[in-house]
Parts: sequence; C-alpha cells; structure tokens
Amino acid sequence: MANETETLSPALPRDIEQLALDVLHRAVAARVTLATAESCTGGLLASLLTDVEGAGRCFDRAFITYTDDSKVDMLGVDRGILDREGAVSREAAEAMVCGALARSQANLAVAITGFAGAGAPGEEAGLVFVGASRRSGQPHVTEHHFGDIGRGEVRLKALRVALEHLAAELKEGVRKGTVGAAAD
Repeated sequence: MANETETLSPALPRDIEQLALDVLHRAVAARVTLATAESCTGGLLASLLTDVEGAGRCFDRAFITYTDDSKVDMLGVDRGILDREGAVSREAAEAMVCGALARSQANLAVAITGFAGAGAPGEEAGLVFVGASRRSGQPHVTEHHFGDIGRGEVRLKALRVALEHLAAELKEGVRKGTVGAAAD
C-alpha cells in the first residue's frame, strides 16, 4: 500500500497534456485510429487521450491488462513469453502492442508494461518497456530505467514516452504514407 505522503495520481504536467493534444490532432489529420494496451499505467494514457472532446474520431479502444492472465485473455499474449521473459520485458511489450492491433480496429497502437514501484525481490522499480507499432509496420520497443522515484512519477514518465512513441510513429507513417485509413 502506498505511504500517506505519496501522490497516487499527480497532476499532469503541461508538456504531457500538450503532447497528447499534438498526438490527437496529428491522428485526426492523418485519419489514424489509436489503441492502447496498458499495464503499470492502469489506463492513464487512454484516459488522457479521451479527455479531449472529439477524440472519438481517432481513439478506438483501450486494454488495461494489469495481470498476466489479462494480457493472455485480452491481448492474446503467449503465456510462454510471460513465463520465460516476464510481464515486464521487451518481448511482453511487443506482444502487447501486436495484440492491441490484432484485437482492435486501430491502425496505430502503443503498449506500456513496467514496475511503477517496488515489487518482489529482483524487480527493478521504475523499469518500463514501451512499444508502438503501425498496423503495417514492425513494433518498436524501448526500455527505460526511471529508478525508484515513486509510482506516480514513473507512470508520468511512461505516459510521456508512450506519447512520444505515438507522435514518432504518426510522423514516420505520414512521411512514408503507411498510416491512415487509405494506407491500411
């Protein structure tokens, strides 16, 4: 349980809100639909992306998959990946983003999995993997070591990275002509 001094849902920094707006505007302009698959952020990214009026034009759905079973059931993640590599791994993030695309109508998805706080022995607090992919592309996963800075701060840093991934995928997809309804 969180100690009484930790903020569970810190206010969003202005740069994260602006990044979310930029992603949504780019997605609408490119006629791209988005999906999210979240574990350690517990739906914060989906909530942020749907806080903006009109987001329904580009947001398809969200998967909040906090447990291994939910990753398997909702996203089709291979249990063997979770058993071998763990739910907080490059392989799990890649499988989550692929599952989000396979089980949605979105043409761009992002996945977040990590340890927001101290966990079991051997679990690195602040270790987060973020993956993104266009339906017509290959998943791109990055590894982040945010450190033991508190659950709320790790989740904010993960949101920022996920939004940066979405922005980069949108920019690259538009440049290559591989995103949007016409491309898929």
